[in-house]
Amino acid sequence: MDDAAKKHALRLIPYGMYVLTSRSKDGAEISSGTINWVTQASFAPPLVVVGVKGDSHLHAHIKDSGVFAVNVLGKDHKDLAFTFFKPAVREGNTLSGQPFEAGKETGCALLTNLPAWWECKLVGEVAQGDHTVFVGEVVEAGVRNAEDVCILMRDHNLNYGG
Repeated sequence: MDDAAKKHALRLIPYGMYVLTSRSKDGAEISSGTINWVTQASFAPPLVVVGVKGDSHLHAHIKDSGVFAVNVLGKDHKDLAFTFFKPAVREGNTLSGQPFEAGKETGCALLTNLPAWWECKLVGEVAQGDHTVFVGEVVEAGVRNAEDVCILMRDHNLNYGG
């Protein structure tokens, strides 16, 4: 297989960018990361699917706590995508300098400067390759800025993987 062609072809999938958060079972630790493999999988019940790297703290926390939250990056949040490529640092009610509140259903970090979010309870998973696909039932959701649209990887040269 031509590796360059494979990467180019896979990067044509129109990915959005999101900050995924979770927590340890006891709630003492928060983890986060920028992700792009997100899709809705069911209307009733509302299910979403996220892909998470198997060796990450985020993966460990989702497995441990059974909860996660997806924070939607808006079109002007390119810098935040890069911020959450690195391990997050919590200081009070900020995560890597970004204000957050704890989700009322999961306790996961909801970034208050982002346009939308949803909280999920883990209901399934498939581990293949270097990522696990987690299936979450949406148990709460919110919109902070309905005018903002999701940032797309291809519009900002945020391509990785493939």
